Amino acid sequence: MSGDLTVLIVGGYGIFGGRIVELLEDESRLTLIVAGRSLQRADTYCRSRDRAKAKLVPTAFDRNGDVSAQLASLRVDVLIDASGPFQAYGVGQYRVIEACLALGINYLDLADGSEFVEGVRRFDPAARAAGLYVLSGVSSFPVLTAAVVRRLSANMVRVDAIRGGIAPSPYAGVGKNVIRAIAGYAGQSTPLRRNDKAATGYPFTELMRFTIAPPGYLPLQSTMFSLVDVPDLRALAELLPDAKSIWMGAGPVPEILHRALIALAWLVRIKLLPSLSPLAPLMHFASNHLCWGEHRGGMFVEIEGADASGMLLRRSWHLLAEGNDGPLIPSMAVEALVRKALDGQIPSAGARAAVRDLELADYEKLFARRTIHSGVRDDAPGDSPLYARVLGSAWSKLPAEIRDMHDINGTASASANGRASVERGRGVMARLAASIFGFPAAAEDVAVSVRFDVSNNNETWTRTFGSTSFSSRQLAGRGRSDGLLCERFGPLTFALALVLEEGRLSLVLRRWSVFGVPLPMWLCPRSTSYEAAKDGRFRFQVEISHPLTGLIVRYRGWLAR
Repeated sequence: MSGDLTVLIVGGYGIFGGRIVELLEDESRLTLIVAGRSLQRADTYCRSRDRAKAKLVPTAFDRNGDVSAQLASLRVDVLIDASGPFQAYGVGQYRVIEACLALGINYLDLADGSEFVEGVRRFDPAARAAGLYVLSGVSSFPVLTAAVVRRLSANMVRVDAIRGGIAPSPYAGVGKNVIRAIAGYAGQSTPLRRNDKAATGYPFTELMRFTIAPPGYLPLQSTMFSLVDVPDLRALAELLPDAKSIWMGAGPVPEILHRALIALAWLVRIKLLPSLSPLAPLMHFASNHLCWGEHRGGMFVEIEGADASGMLLRRSWHLLAEGNDGPLIPSMAVEALVRKALDGQIPSAGARAAVRDLELADYEKLFARRTIHSGVRDDAPGDSPLYARVLGSAWSKLPAEIRDMHDINGTASASANGRASVERGRGVMARLAASIFGFPAAAEDVAVSVRFDVSNNNETWTRTFGSTSFSSRQLAGRGRSDGLLCERFGPLTFALALVLEEGRLSLVLRRWSVFGVPLPMWLCPRSTSYEAAKDGRFRFQVEISHPLTGLIVRYRGWLAR
């Protein structure tokens, strides 16, 4: 199959179906039949997409009706089921697949239920005989996760653990069917692989924390993830049968709503409630109306294993999506498969979970068109430079002058010298704050030196401006500050993101604490700090202020080692 395609999208004006239309409507070779139970809603939706290059055709389609008769009148090449909830299809749950096989129509779905996806394999002999592909679970879980796992485990001879999670933006908009699915399985038992044994998990009652931090980008806040029942729990076990543990989670925010869901899931787990399904309407209202926080989302996959020499390895893949681009990611697997089919790259015949039908490179082409960033972090050896460990793969992208300044691996101490200018705030509170930290006096041109002392993989920086010195300790963040650079001034610790943008390394404040106790960010001093390269020299600028004091100190200049 190549050239023009006619694609039927069941649930085409819904949350996921609408996003598929949005992703594919720029392709003039496509006819997209937007289908749902309401012809009026389908027609209204198609009219709203007035810039589409694809031909949009509204139609009424009821998957609970005579599916074969409805399909026979439409003459489509590919059917995409974006309706759901697949966990609740019940008797005749595969009637759409059966009709597609009988009528010679290829089939894709966005099923997120592990049992439904696993059951699709029963149609493999019929699909092969008909020369059709029937691909289930064509979404982030498990298509994207499987592609990432293959990339991360490329040179591993043993895989001990696979963990992953998705953290949607609080403003992403969650459909009713997704909420119904979550309400149906929260607290219920689900099979998974744990400690090299078949085990039972309980969604939304098993937790972990993770910081999604693509190298060189501003990370998400540390996020709490809960186990979810997704196809990966079974599909990845088939992809890597030697994997000892597989765990997949979701990290919805705001966290207070997530914790409420966890509490309700525990009531189901301990049999005080039979199911959360009756609460689905309330859950849907809360998730779509009680929204605050950053309009950013992300995803991660972490894998542990060993290479041929027996060396233990741990790698993680991080994805960050800004604004409205994040909600499109679950539908991008469908986009990639349809675009490849238009170009004659057709999936092989058969019925299966779509864990081998796309590679990470297919996704990366689509990410590049949007504000979606991804990258891999390796657990670097302990004697690597501190900034190299925090930056991960972004370390190699730094300008040479910045990289050379921080490349003090294997050296007990190093130093750099240069010139700087210093400005100070004039208010009483600003002068007091500057004195407490030992910041230098104002000067238009003063000699500056920095001594770097390395101990236990941490660095102590002693800065001297003229005859005034002050020092701080820098170290890689852990726990909720994972992926960040922590700088300590006495009892105060500031957690900074290392953000590489247009050749400049910015240090962006994300958290702070006193004696290890977290403090609210609205109380935190403001900082605008960056490093750059200009005229072959390492350049720096640091500005510290506070809403109560105004400017405290600003210093800028150059250094050479």
